[in-house]
Order: sequence, then C-alpha cells, then structure tokens
Amino acid sequence: MTEVTDREFTAFVNERGDALLRVAYALAGNQHGAEDLLQNALAKAYARWPRIRGDAEPYVRRILYHDQVSGWRRRSRRVEVPVAHPPERPVTRDDDHDTDLRLLLRDALLALPPRQRAVLTLRYLEDLSVERTAEVLGCRVGTVASQASRALAKLRHLVPAFDELVDREEVNR
Repeated sequence: MTEVTDREFTAFVNERGDALLRVAYALAGNQHGAEDLLQNALAKAYARWPRIRGDAEPYVRRILYHDQVSGWRRRSRRVEVPVAHPPERPVTRDDDHDTDLRLLLRDALLALPPRQRAVLTLRYLEDLSVERTAEVLGCRVGTVASQASRALAKLRHLVPAFDELVDREEVNR
C-alpha cells in the first residue's frame, strides 16, 4: 500500500473506530470479543482499501455482521457467555432500578438467537430500514420482520419492564 492509502485508512479508523466498536460490542456482547471482531474487520477492509475507501464504513459494518454471524454458526451454543464489567459510575437511588433493568435487558439480548440479535442490532442500534437490514444480512424482508417481531416478543417476555425502559430511552433522546 502507498503512504497516502495508509494515511487515509488511519484517518478512517481514527474517525469512525469508536462508532464501529459500539456496533461490534452490541454484536459480540463483550469488550474483548468486540475488539477482536473489529480488528479482523479492519484487517479485511485494509486489504481492499483502494476499492472501498469512498464507501468504507458500510463495507466494514457488513464485515462485522457477517463475521459475527459466521462465528455464531461455527461455535456451539454455550449456556454461559462471558461479559465485561460495566464501567463504574456513581449510583444514586433512582439509578438502582435503571441499572438492574439495563443489566437484565443486556442478559436477555445475549440470550436471543444470533439472527434475532443481528436483526435488532441493525434495525434499532444502527437504525436501518427493514429493506437495508435484509440486504446486509442476505435474507428476505419478511425474514427480517418476523425475526424482529419474535425477538421483541422474547425480550418482552424475559424483561417485563422492557416497554417502560424503551419509553424512557425515547424520552431521553
């Protein structure tokens, strides 16, 4: 690669790395898995940088989704999933309920089947349309809709206060 290409790639990683790491974390469920997932995706993107540099972020995100889903398929289902500890922050009495609810929601998300978790990540974290989500995952629009519906129903079952948390998040936006 040329020096200019290296600088462009480095600038891309510096500018979009944090956002990509958040997506990787949502997919992997833990910090170390997210860092590995992102590092592998960036290595693949670097190899194709001259072709993708104008439209690099969607390309890297697609690598993240595909690599994570492939990883889920390769690994056998585990009952326990290691997760990183949440960052420490001051807790007030009002935060206790929110923290417990968020931890419960995180555990419920980790319990979802891989495709459902990927659909929720793309639809609600990435804010992609149903059509774009189907395109990224390589499936039909109906599959995305049904997987999202099943995933949300399961979250509501596992976390009875799910709607309360979602309503509160929308108010805080």
